[in-house]
Amino acid sequence: MSKRRLSARLVSRLLVTACRLLTGIRSRWHSEPDAGKNRIYFANHSSHLDGLVIWASLPKPLRDTVHPVAAADYWLGSRLRRYLALQVFRAVLVERRSAATAQAGAAVRPDPLEPLKQALAQQHSLILFPEGTRGDGEQLNRFKSGLYHLSKAWPEVELVPVWLDNLNRVLPKGSRLVVPIICSATFGSPLPGVQDGEDKQAFLDRTQSALEALAP
Repeated sequence: MSKRRLSARLVSRLLVTACRLLTGIRSRWHSEPDAGKNRIYFANHSSHLDGLVIWASLPKPLRDTVHPVAAADYWLGSRLRRYLALQVFRAVLVERRSAATAQAGAAVRPDPLEPLKQALAQQHSLILFPEGTRGDGEQLNRFKSGLYHLSKAWPEVELVPVWLDNLNRVLPKGSRLVVPIICSATFGSPLPGVQDGEDKQAFLDRTQSALEALAP
């Protein structure tokens, strides 16, 4: 193992420990985690800590093959964030695009979901946030279509809803100060991917309802 990879493993252990101390995270599983299956863990989004909390809540054998999906413009914005994203979390980074950019480059821009599809093709798992942007932590915004298109491409991959509670209070939006508060991550039972004859809206309604059902 290279010195860089060994260093990244040490940093990951320190981050997992710090995350658990700061958030007092309590993980609840409605079904046993299965290291032999690649899955898409999808969650509500209210804090920059969300991906770390889910990742830290996973059993250690799963962390090497479960990758947070994150915005490239944020995580590549500094050397520290770049190191954490690429070396420690081994995140799958995606480009966010404005409506104007999407319209201007629609004919030539590559599929933004391609890096995610490649991870699934390698039998790895993903952590993503279907709302797209951070919410208030109390209620879900409408899901964007990314989860549907990803599941349609890989319908055999199970979907696991994860409700995060209190993360919006640990690191409030616009604040850099972490406030130690007890948080929880509730992992629901796996859901099947896109079914035969299931349209986009029916799929998004089904998955969003499954996530909302886990809320306290």
